[in-house]
Amino acid sequence: MADADSPFAAIVKAYDVRGVCPGEYDPPLARAIGAGFAAFALEEAAAAGRGVERILVARDMRPTGVEMSRAFADGVRSQGVDVIDLGLCSTDEVYFASGSLDAPAAVFTASHNPAEYNGTKFCLSGARPVGEDSGLLRVRELAEASLAGDLADAPEPGSLGDRDVLEDFVRHVCGFVDIHGLRPLKVVADTANGMGGLVVPAVFAQLPLELEVMFPELDGTFPNHPADPIQPVNQVALQERVVATGADLGLAFDGDADRVVLVDEQGRTLSGSTTTAIIAATILDARGGGTVIHNLICSKAVPEVVREHGGTPLRSRVGHSFIKKLMADEGAVFGGEHSAHYYFLDNYRADSGLIASMMVIGRMSATGLPLSELRRPFERYADSGELNTRVEDPHAVIEHVAAHYSDLDQDRLDGLTVDAGDWWFNLRPSNTEPLLRLNVEAADQDAVAARVAEVQAVMTG
Repeated sequence: MADADSPFAAIVKAYDVRGVCPGEYDPPLARAIGAGFAAFALEEAAAAGRGVERILVARDMRPTGVEMSRAFADGVRSQGVDVIDLGLCSTDEVYFASGSLDAPAAVFTASHNPAEYNGTKFCLSGARPVGEDSGLLRVRELAEASLAGDLADAPEPGSLGDRDVLEDFVRHVCGFVDIHGLRPLKVVADTANGMGGLVVPAVFAQLPLELEVMFPELDGTFPNHPADPIQPVNQVALQERVVATGADLGLAFDGDADRVVLVDEQGRTLSGSTTTAIIAATILDARGGGTVIHNLICSKAVPEVVREHGGTPLRSRVGHSFIKKLMADEGAVFGGEHSAHYYFLDNYRADSGLIASMMVIGRMSATGLPLSELRRPFERYADSGELNTRVEDPHAVIEHVAAHYSDLDQDRLDGLTVDAGDWWFNLRPSNTEPLLRLNVEAADQDAVAARVAEVQAVMTG
């Protein structure tokens, strides 16, 4: 059983390790987590009748990344496992490396979190996810043992080498679009001083498109705005630039560039649900069908579009480890989340903001439509966005709300989902705070506002 007083208790999250660095997360803990991850990877490989020869280690542009990744690599090597240092990488580049090289991997990044944070995302060979339901708690146990001196070192440490996979990654991403069929579009990308500043220009250099990059300098202090593209305030600079330059498309990437938010030529942002529906239609049309995973806060338009294009929609809990596992179990061709994560079968079931961008650019080129028109058939309802409410006992509030709506269809796949036919809502607890997250969808914004007020009154009543 993991110790609640352990220094790892505050930093091991549902899908990764993340905390203020230094402070909550520092090099000694990174070394212990490196040893724990290596030991876990060895256990998993042994159970499958194979070994682990090397673990890939990468980092984003945060100032603490070099020291933290070195400490982690030292921990990996203490278990007799070789380390291949990939250097500066986007997270989707690391997933590609893990898949193509068939090796476990870890990348030091805190994604969209502020500059004072750092963290670590993990995957096993083949880019298989590692989350709380798929090994992260075991990594924590082994890291605690390492920190306490109870995890023995191997007789000989592993070696340390390096490798640059950017060229191979660029070729892989470009393979998702017919380069010769692309229209000469103008694209503005806001990389927010994150890793998109490295990978986005490298990909677009291979395409017959005009690219302008905003805030391309790799700077983990984020001097221009936070690298969280979901927040409307962080979209403003891109929206204004797209309109001012007459661009066809805007792309807003998060800090580690595995997520992307799209902006049309009128400066209007597409929701993650709309982008999921567009990409799902594109993939299903090309494949002649298939299963598509969508998380349960995606618009009802997503499963409707999937069925219309010959596919089978399947709901999932929120979170990448759940979606990736479900994709593997069901042989799904694509997965999408309202939070702008998009997962591709041909990308080792991993998410990639760049591949999602290629898919939309390809559909814009194939249809000849501007994005403002392309999006219309996929936008059928209005939604509230995610509304957070701080409560003392989230689970008690959920039960109270469930009882109030007991005459309507309900499920507990992830929190509480209530479906009234012409409107629905999901209410889920935060993994880390005493918060409830409410998402409401209805026919129009007036109906959404009324239903939000109704549900919130029940929550606080």
